[in-house]
Amino acid sequence: MVYLFIANGTEEVEAIATLDVLRRGGVEVKTVGVGGKTVTSSHGVVLTADIEESELDTASLEAVILPGGITGTINLGKAQTVLDTVEYAYKNDLLIAAICAAPTILGKNGYLRDKKATCFPGCEGDLNCAEYTADFVTQDGNIITGKGAGAALRFGKCILAALKGEAVAEKVYGSLQCPN
Repeated sequence: MVYLFIANGTEEVEAIATLDVLRRGGVEVKTVGVGGKTVTSSHGVVLTADIEESELDTASLEAVILPGGITGTINLGKAQTVLDTVEYAYKNDLLIAAICAAPTILGKNGYLRDKKATCFPGCEGDLNCAEYTADFVTQDGNIITGKGAGAALRFGKCILAALKGEAVAEKVYGSLQCPN
């Protein structure tokens, strides 16, 4: 199971575009509402999660995804369930993906040490990574980071490729008429 966390202030494009690419590629993804099943995104869009934090089961965890948005990142970074799930994924070499400001959660907790990473410009000081790439999407081992909302489809494609293979990712990405 792939868990994509959403909280009040989450950047909706990063959450929904990533979710859409993965579901089109046949990945079982559940959105997890932090602080409740219904959250309000960074631009006032009301999102309803598939499950609440209490329903999360790490026994089936394959990957964890953290969309950004400044307020959303702050709320995700304060949520013990999020921190525990990312820690579990890190300790078990599972896929961890974060975009926009959310890679700072990984950086502040030491998960980007000796890694290449990207994030929203201005947040790179909190990455604590070996190399800031400034690329739209950066994958280093089992960690994928994305720059921002404009990179969300590419970010989703990279996650999909890691989970289902490059051929599936290319097919889905092409079907969305995305530029290379």
